[in-house]
Amino acid sequence: MGRIDSAFKRLKSEGQQAFIPFLMAGDPNLEMTKELVLEAQRRGADIIELGIPYSTPLADGPTIQRAAKRSLKNKTNLTAIFSLVEELREETQIPILLMGYYNLIFSYGLENFVKEAERVGVDGVIIPDLPLGEDQELRAYSNNLDIVLLVATNTTDRRLKAAAQNSSGFIYAVSTPGVTGAREDLSLEIKKVIDKLREYTGTPIAVGFGISKPEHVKDVHSFADGAIVGSAIIKKIEENLALLPDSEEEFIAKVGELIGELSGRDKG
Repeated sequence: MGRIDSAFKRLKSEGQQAFIPFLMAGDPNLEMTKELVLEAQRRGADIIELGIPYSTPLADGPTIQRAAKRSLKNKTNLTAIFSLVEELREETQIPILLMGYYNLIFSYGLENFVKEAERVGVDGVIIPDLPLGEDQELRAYSNNLDIVLLVATNTTDRRLKAAAQNSSGFIYAVSTPGVTGAREDLSLEIKKVIDKLREYTGTPIAVGFGISKPEHVKDVHSFADGAIVGSAIIKKIEENLALLPDSEEEFIAKVGELIGELSGRDKG
């Protein structure tokens, strides 16, 4: 059993749901990303999503686009991200997923990507622009790397069933059509999709896109197995960049406070 499966099973036994923060690897730099991952775990995170920076991220809104640009200015690449995960594995066993676009992974080499990901301790991948049915080669190289598939409110029943049968680790349910980004109000239309998915699978389902407040997390936790928050955390990082490099501890604490509020079970 992998770390993602173990996390969801543990949480279910405790009557809880997963809190999954998204961080852009290399924003503001890889050293701070490492500290933010460890802080997120202390503040109640159960699983970590690390973004792979890309120059034209089609599914990402302006906040995460800016984070990707900051990361790319630091010359963050997959090799550096794999080294980061390898360092993190010396201090934590929290499940870690990489979220990125297929072109980067294809350019790195599918076999090399999977082999290195599994070697350093990456638990899963989310590839928004890799359609179900076109991922056989990636799957062929994987021994224990979870491939998390996305569904949305406009996904057909046929595709929902296929995603339910092929997604491992969990299923990523996109709460609202469009790109990532914090929203004032959270649409609960995705609940209907999750109800349908429950008919097909027992695989955990986590909801992302638009979740930005503690009350959003609570709402999602009332019908899903996990809540994913990205843009709200990235925005907090952006708002506190002026603290660096002189006040790194304060920077980590400011971001950590938000993560703790969102998780609802701060361990800091």
